[in-house]
Amino acid sequence: MSYSTENIRNIALAGHAGTGKTTLFEALLHAGGVIQTPGSVERGTTQSDTDAQEKARGHSIDSAIASIDRDGCHINLIDTAGYADFRGATLSAFAAVETVAIVVNAINGIEHGTRRMMARARERRLARVLVVNKIDFEGARLGKLVDGLREEFGPECLPVNLPAQGGKLVLDCFFHNEGTTDFSSLAAAHQQIVDQVVEINESTMGAYLDNGEGALSREQLHDAFEQCLREGHLVPICFVSARTGVGVNEFLDVAGRLLPNPAEGNPPPFVDGQGEAITVDGDPSKHVIADVFKIVNDPFVGKLGVFRMWQGTIRRDTQLFVDDARKSFKVGHLFRLNGKAHVEIDQAIPGDIAAVAKVEEIHFDAVLHDSHDEDGIHLAPMDYPQPMFALALTPRHKGQEQKLSQALARLAEEDPCLRMEHHKELNEAVVRGLSELHLKVMLERMRERYGVEVDTHPPRIAYRETIAAHADGHHRHKKQTGGAGQFGEVFLRVDPLDRGAGFEFVDEVKGGVIPNQFLPAIEKGVRQAMESGAVAGYPMQDLRVTVYDGKYHPVDSKEVAFVSAGRKAFMDAVGKARPIVLEPIVDVEVAIPEASVGDVTGSLAGKRARIMGTDTQRGGELLIRAQAPLAELTDYPTELKAMTGGQGRYSLDLSHYEAVPPPVQRQLSEAWKPHVEED
Repeated sequence: MSYSTENIRNIALAGHAGTGKTTLFEALLHAGGVIQTPGSVERGTTQSDTDAQEKARGHSIDSAIASIDRDGCHINLIDTAGYADFRGATLSAFAAVETVAIVVNAINGIEHGTRRMMARARERRLARVLVVNKIDFEGARLGKLVDGLREEFGPECLPVNLPAQGGKLVLDCFFHNEGTTDFSSLAAAHQQIVDQVVEINESTMGAYLDNGEGALSREQLHDAFEQCLREGHLVPICFVSARTGVGVNEFLDVAGRLLPNPAEGNPPPFVDGQGEAITVDGDPSKHVIADVFKIVNDPFVGKLGVFRMWQGTIRRDTQLFVDDARKSFKVGHLFRLNGKAHVEIDQAIPGDIAAVAKVEEIHFDAVLHDSHDEDGIHLAPMDYPQPMFALALTPRHKGQEQKLSQALARLAEEDPCLRMEHHKELNEAVVRGLSELHLKVMLERMRERYGVEVDTHPPRIAYRETIAAHADGHHRHKKQTGGAGQFGEVFLRVDPLDRGAGFEFVDEVKGGVIPNQFLPAIEKGVRQAMESGAVAGYPMQDLRVTVYDGKYHPVDSKEVAFVSAGRKAFMDAVGKARPIVLEPIVDVEVAIPEASVGDVTGSLAGKRARIMGTDTQRGGELLIRAQAPLAELTDYPTELKAMTGGQGRYSLDLSHYEAVPPPVQRQLSEAWKPHVEED
């Protein structure tokens, strides 16, 4: 089907685990004529869960993309993972869409994944739709759920259709006002949503007040509806049963008739090389600007870069640059994704989601463009959760170190919440992820895809060090071994900064006592010392170093001398600045049966946790919010499983760093065996 940008709809399905997003994805593709029969999660036959781990576990891990051509609209759908363990792939999909459809389980109601996704979509200024699934399940109290959604997320949450005949039918209440429904009144729901929509625009409101709803054309209602979505004045509620297909066609009708197209959504947060906001206007005739939001390392196709078009047109043989690269690449093949299938296409226009293969330079969050005028442009980065769980890895078989390194690099390319580190002092590779499950899936994929088996053990906790006072430091580096020697002298000052401020290096040298060309060497020495730590061997942060005096020799002063002088002057100052060890404090959310609350809160208290609050969930579940040191939670999955009979769930997010208690600092310091370099 030929289409323009105005005919495109980009929608991500998001929400809590178990709400039926993948089943809904299948039902939508079936209703759109893409597949003859909806696949089954249980049988592993869905279009989206094609990875071996997804089939084995029965839930999504990656995001999956497919498109529907229906009634003149080209609808791109992205099915995302519900588990918090795989939020990286879910959030990256938000960079490619105008609308996020948050799927809600009609039985379980509002879950913490619902809240997270609503908040994330709102932060990104995306249109939001609440899709209530499983409306035909016994025990669904839909009227009460709508009240709960409005209480939780605001009165702007209003149904655009309503279930009828016990969940066997769904009736539109935006364009129609007659019919009998399972709760509420179609006429009342129609009036409520029309009143909400028309008040967004003065001219529409005036016409409505003067002459009633009949004076408004469908185009006027659509424009007002779209403006409400863009400005957060309306969050439509739709009802479906993905299992039976009820409400699925009605949701596609809402998508085509009412949801924003790429030209109507809020502009994406692009910035130039100086960090200034810029606007891309979606003109297909202008220079190409596209953002890579997904990387797939396919063993048959090679590296696949999936991107969202924002401006210009990409055709086969188009020459493109990746970020500010000097060398371009030619688009040999251009693909549209339909689940695992790659469909070759002739062009991609603004609003399209497409892919190119076998471009090694391409990477997650890269900007593709066809002119050096756009070299510095990039999409403002998404605020991804910090990976706080870690495993140290060693290859099980000798000679696989290089293969392990390559496999880790490939996996990290695909997931923005996987971090790879190499600890030189311990000669171990460390992988960090969002949870034990996240890392377990990564290791299983590494074995299945790349044939690399590893042994694992807990790495060191990601402690940090800083200082608590001001201090001055000095060091003179002098070496004479015959011929030209080495000389450099540095005076500097260290000052503590606020938590999270990072590191500042300040030059206050006057009169040329240290030539400018040696200042980078001093900073290099300081950074080396910061990386090695001063108390327990952990990297330092949240401090300012000010170089204010020193000496040099016109013959003997060299970069290496000032690297050494800077490092040792810094260590001299830090030793007098009350150095302290900082530990990562994480926000913990624990969902448990109410019967387990005493055991769980007692266990958290014993882990130096601070209980921040509790919320009662549907189904006799309690959500506990707390803050705790990450070091105290290393065995928490096993403990929680034992305390709750396997029914407890939890998630972690990095909150901040704070000083460890004195006994812990003494223990860490005594365990550290610093390596003293000889001059």
